[in-house]
Amino acid sequence: MRYGALILFLLTFGFSKLKFEQCLADDHRAAYFHGAKLNLNMRQQIGQMGFLAALSGFRSLVADALWIQAHSSWERTEWGKMALMFDNVTALQPRCIMFWEMSAWHMGWNASVFARNNPKQPREALRIKAQREYFRLAEDFLLRGIENNPDRYNLYQHLGMLYRDKFEDHEKAFEWFDKAKNFKDAPSYEKRFAAYELSRCEGREREAYERLLGLFNAGENERLPTLVTRLKFLEEKLNVPPAQRVYTPPEK
Repeated sequence: MRYGALILFLLTFGFSKLKFEQCLADDHRAAYFHGAKLNLNMRQQIGQMGFLAALSGFRSLVADALWIQAHSSWERTEWGKMALMFDNVTALQPRCIMFWEMSAWHMGWNASVFARNNPKQPREALRIKAQREYFRLAEDFLLRGIENNPDRYNLYQHLGMLYRDKFEDHEKAFEWFDKAKNFKDAPSYEKRFAAYELSRCEGREREAYERLLGLFNAGENERLPTLVTRLKFLEEKLNVPPAQRVYTPPEK
């Protein structure tokens, strides 16, 4: 009886919100809120009560509960189950940056490291394959996160870091750091990250040199060791005349 009353309450509450939520639909779309995918797959994964709760407007509570389950799966190294939980959490709360960031981090860093060093898999080729599959899962989380949050620099930065640190794809890393730097609230280091990655792209050395030189000339705060090192490398590679170089070798 109690179970039926709870279901009735959730359904009644949900229907009473339909008109109100319809009025908010345009605002949600304008804010890039794509909404939860309340389909049969989700219903099977989170159970009838969780599904009804999400349907009735308790998305944040269901998302938090699923996040706790995902954390438990992480502790047990149940990576596949954790990925499914992350899919549901991010679908329920697509405008929560933290959920996208942490989902990608767990896949791209924790799960991938475990797969690369999995003692139960003696074949290195299969370990590497599994590792890269987790890289792709992290990439997918970040791309979907950006689709839902194109107005925030954070996920652009994390995608740049993924391409830089895991895929070692400097072209793509530059692309996403370069997009991140254009946001008004983006940290100043996004410009440096973009320039560093560009300096590692074959055929784009001159463009990278101009960027690094511009940062160097912006003041002492930009003249960090990595920036000076990359400038030195490009000056030598581009055969910049000694008189025009900003890097002065130490006297012997």
